[in-house]
Amino acid sequence: MSRLGRVTDTGVGRALRARVEGWLRVLRDDLWTIRADPMPASTWLRWLPHGLVCLAAFGVTFGAVGQLVDNGGVGPQIAFPLGLAQGGAMVLALWRPISAWWLSTAAMLLGALEVRRHLLAGGAPDFTWPWTSAGIIGHMAVLLLLALRVRTRVSVEALALTMLLTYVVQGLLGAAGYSSTGVLAVTLFAVVVVLGTALRGRREARAELVEQTTLTAEERTRRTLLEERSRIARELHDVVAHHMSVISIQAQVAPHLVENPPDELRENLAGIRQNALEALIELRRVLGVLRSEHTGPGEPFGQAGDETTPHAPQPTLDRLDALVENTRAAGREVVTHIQGERRPLPPGVELSAYRIVQEALSNALRHAPGARITVRLTYEPDGLEVEVVNGRPTGPPPPSTGAGHGLLGMRERVAMLGGTMTAHLWHWDGFKVTAFLPDTPPADTPGTDHPTARRKGTS
Repeated sequence: MSRLGRVTDTGVGRALRARVEGWLRVLRDDLWTIRADPMPASTWLRWLPHGLVCLAAFGVTFGAVGQLVDNGGVGPQIAFPLGLAQGGAMVLALWRPISAWWLSTAAMLLGALEVRRHLLAGGAPDFTWPWTSAGIIGHMAVLLLLALRVRTRVSVEALALTMLLTYVVQGLLGAAGYSSTGVLAVTLFAVVVVLGTALRGRREARAELVEQTTLTAEERTRRTLLEERSRIARELHDVVAHHMSVISIQAQVAPHLVENPPDELRENLAGIRQNALEALIELRRVLGVLRSEHTGPGEPFGQAGDETTPHAPQPTLDRLDALVENTRAAGREVVTHIQGERRPLPPGVELSAYRIVQEALSNALRHAPGARITVRLTYEPDGLEVEVVNGRPTGPPPPSTGAGHGLLGMRERVAMLGGTMTAHLWHWDGFKVTAFLPDTPPADTPGTDHPTARRKGTS
């Protein structure tokens, strides 16, 4: 052989040896372990499957002992530990499936070698060998529980080693005068491993689907919340921009209302006007970003105050009558009550109250067909209370295509103003929404006795 051939043979041998060592390392990592991998309790049956496995293990133990003693010629002092090992492996597989597989395989090997000695001596004619009937059942249960708990690769490795040991015992060692069970056992073992792997894959796919569905629902809720907050921000930016414009104009006009104003006053007013203009510019930039998702140039606008009209004035309670009339035009009975002395409220309160009534009416139209709707506004010294109640619907509601987050937007608006809100069922399948909106911002100092702090409500 040439030197090149010797080098090539040496390189191939090293590569083959490295690959074999890698396989052995994988087998050792997968199967040479006593880690716990318990079967979880069934959702509906609780611990019933565990009890059934223990009952079956009891039957396998006594079946194996009886078969080895009566037909295999094995003494009770050997047959009983072997049968106990085969049955105990089934119970152990509920918590440590890999260790249980080793125990069941070792019991098969020891039992097969002991029975082989009697077969060669003619003391166990036509005995089922190398696997007994009870041993096949017990090992099937162990492989099934193993396939349900571990990775597919580990299950295939355990099945392959079981086939290899069966071939070594029956094909290489052999015996005389026995009924072969090797092919039947290997076939049944392969079937249960495939079944267990399929069930495990189905369970994992279902768990992943549930997790993905949960994450999707959470993401949808989070996105809806952000969209609602963005909508509120757009509306309130309009209000703030209006006030900043007024401040700028007033600061510009104020020096002309005073005869011979001092220079300090002029400088302060000029500074106020300059700061107001800078704040107004920044607000317009923010508004441009927030409104970029809406209608572009050349696209038609909706009605004033609608979401598709980015630059229309925001609605207030002065337009409440028009909102109610639109609902009545849809064929619904709407009753409006205004209690207390009606007075102008801060723009944010007016806007939020209008949107809450608008959303509550939309929900009543969508979910309570034919029901009578009552809208009540109560002007109190410290704020406004909004109440929208619909009675019992006269028919089943049609399928809804909405996102179902109208109440979420109401709560966001109420929380922004430091108010309280309740929304719950009301008298025979009706529904009631109550919100209190303070007309002054909540105090930032902890423990301040603010009127809204004394009101009770849940969101």
